[in-house]
Amino acid sequence: MDRKLFNFNVGVLGHVDSGKTSLSKALSTVASTACFDKNPQSKERGITLDLGFSSFTVNIPPHLKDDLDNYENVQYTLVDCPGHASLIRTIIGGAGIIDMMILVVDVVKGMQTQTAECLIIGEILCEKMIVVLNKTDMLSPDKKDATIEKMKKRMLKTLEGTRFAGCSIVCTAAKPGGPESGDASSIGIEELISTLQTNTYKPKRTETGQFIFSVDHCFSIRGQGTVMTGTCLNGSASVNDNIEIPSLSVQKKIKSMQMFKKPVQKIVQGDRAGICVTQFDAKLLERGLICTPGALPTVHAAIISLNKISYYKGPIATKSKFHITLGHETVMGKITVFGALTSDDKQASSSADNFDFSIEYSYQDCFLTKDMCDNQVDVSLPSMQYALIELEKPVTCATLSLVIGSKLDTDIHSKNCRLAFHGRLLEIFTKPSYVQESLPKLKIFKIKKREGGIDRVVDEYSVIGKNLFKKTTNMELFNNLKIELSTGEKGVIEGSFGTSGKVKIRIPAGISEDVMNRFSGPKKKRKGKVGDEGVEEEKDKTDREPIKIYLIFKRFIFDPEKKMLQT
Repeated sequence: MDRKLFNFNVGVLGHVDSGKTSLSKALSTVASTACFDKNPQSKERGITLDLGFSSFTVNIPPHLKDDLDNYENVQYTLVDCPGHASLIRTIIGGAGIIDMMILVVDVVKGMQTQTAECLIIGEILCEKMIVVLNKTDMLSPDKKDATIEKMKKRMLKTLEGTRFAGCSIVCTAAKPGGPESGDASSIGIEELISTLQTNTYKPKRTETGQFIFSVDHCFSIRGQGTVMTGTCLNGSASVNDNIEIPSLSVQKKIKSMQMFKKPVQKIVQGDRAGICVTQFDAKLLERGLICTPGALPTVHAAIISLNKISYYKGPIATKSKFHITLGHETVMGKITVFGALTSDDKQASSSADNFDFSIEYSYQDCFLTKDMCDNQVDVSLPSMQYALIELEKPVTCATLSLVIGSKLDTDIHSKNCRLAFHGRLLEIFTKPSYVQESLPKLKIFKIKKREGGIDRVVDEYSVIGKNLFKKTTNMELFNNLKIELSTGEKGVIEGSFGTSGKVKIRIPAGISEDVMNRFSGPKKKRKGKVGDEGVEEEKDKTDREPIKIYLIFKRFIFDPEKKMLQT
């Protein structure tokens, strides 16, 4: 097969029973081995349980003639994603390979919870979307036009605040009369194909770089070998190239390849294909990634750029656990949220696409929004926010992979959005010992505040402080840090005093007379009763405000033995 066919991947997403699979069948002329969900449970229940793949081919759209002058036709690969709420992992896994999205909406029921979740996924992943109002045959003929117009206005209003504002809306009846209707002709399919052509664009693709291939189906063919079907995410591969299955630490040679039942010698980024290898048990790999040997590391923890999904109502809190989706895998992970300070000029070197270990980052209890910062004193919105994600189970993936955090244990019948945040994988930690070996170089600090008091005055320039530290504290970490007395004097910690946690503090400008008088000791009492001539009453020190010592410093949370820094 020559390279005259340009492949364009279209995700078909929507709520369960909105007619996605029927729509894909109506559009498709070629079905893959993973088409329309062959799972027996799927057929029995009448819903899609897994990703389905099919395709159809049309002429190059006129507006792409110049951009695709080396191609004769466009092949649309349809990725039919399951719509049931419990299968959101599969939806996310499939959505990562698409160039455009078709959001299928039941025109009778309108937007539902999972429809909204699919819209969110599309907004994270896709540049363009087409809304299909399906099942128009179910509307009453006398109210059909009015209902469709009302639904179009409602959808356009819903999409106003998204990247898909003003997107195309097409009305269809993919299976008029429902599953039992026989061979009734679909309605609106030609208009949908025309709209697809109009919205098609040339995605950024390259043949360079290491080969990475997302496998969604694996099966054996007697006498030929094991076939892994999927989508090329990066680079290219040719027959006889060596590939690695990193999750199994296995390497194989490509025996042959096909694109929708047609043999090919080479595939490139964006292509949907089947790769055949020999002497490999298909049962060992249901879905996952294969690649150029050594291209994909195993990740135990990672740093990601962090973006909260606005529809998620809960906090993105440090130390909380989320379902973390990387490619086809979803595992539990604990997060630590931190941000880049806007006041530091060096922060410009950290962004949504790279991370700089040489600068300091501020620890956060949770992801911060503008409203949260406006309502708090001394809290500013960071220029960038990140998360350290520590995975409960290692995952194989590439740097800059999309990451989605979810709360998939939320009641699927609730109307709450379960998708919490998304970001890109910026830095990865591949060793199980990353906590000891790698995290100390991550400069995330907390602002710590300690309050103590004066134990006694040594001289007019020195005092002994108490209650600032425990007796087990390594005082060398705090030497030369600045302190301030509640009476206004400023000083520095010179070192420990004794073994009980007390410290010696020097006040370079000198101690005030008030402080000196308080700690110079009481006047001696003369014999006699208070009130007698010549007998002074000792002043009660308890009626005075105690003098406090304040210490504010930075502490690096992953390197507790690092010397403390002044704020």
